[in-house]
Amino acid sequence: MSNSTAVIFGGSAGIMLGKRKERILKHRGVLWLLFAVNFLGTIYGYIWYGNQLEFTAANYPLWLLPLVPDSPTASLFFTAAILWLLYPPKSITGSTMRSLVEALAVLTSVKYGIWAVSIIAAGGYQGNELNWRDWLLIVSHSGMAIEALLYARFFQYRRMLPLALIWTLLNDTVDYSYGVYPWLPGVLEDDVTEVQYFTFGLTFLSAAAAWLASGRRRDL
Repeated sequence: MSNSTAVIFGGSAGIMLGKRKERILKHRGVLWLLFAVNFLGTIYGYIWYGNQLEFTAANYPLWLLPLVPDSPTASLFFTAAILWLLYPPKSITGSTMRSLVEALAVLTSVKYGIWAVSIIAAGGYQGNELNWRDWLLIVSHSGMAIEALLYARFFQYRRMLPLALIWTLLNDTVDYSYGVYPWLPGVLEDDVTEVQYFTFGLTFLSAAAAWLASGRRRDL
């Protein structure tokens, strides 16, 4: 077999595998499973933030409450994005809202997925003993970032990505200006400044990843 023939066969096989993967990802059964997992994960995430929400309500202005649970809100955006894949909106307003939510879903899922894993790992490196909840968070937040990058190709959000970036940067600013950032492992309490720089930098990197991962709109 010549090199050119091998390249042709290799390219064809790659295309076939790519199309097969797309069919699996776009299968409605897979989408419903993904919706259910993210929906339940979102509920658990808000429950997990319960103590911090109570503390915030007792010690800070109430308008800060929606900005406290970062990861569950990212998961909520992604859950809504999956639902819109299943039932695309018909109106211009609905399509515009869908694009904005998709942009927020991908950017924030990648950002907070990586952020949570990094913070847990940093805490463990500095001596914090990791328990089963930490490992559960590592697995679930890794999944957040991966699924967002996998499904970004089926979303149409590039024009809304600047708005999503602005929103996420405002959230970061509020978190570290008012001190309502997600509670850190005790060993990282003296590293808040470094965590802040990491958080802002990760926002820009996640926006770049969301831009690169996006593709042309593909109908389901």
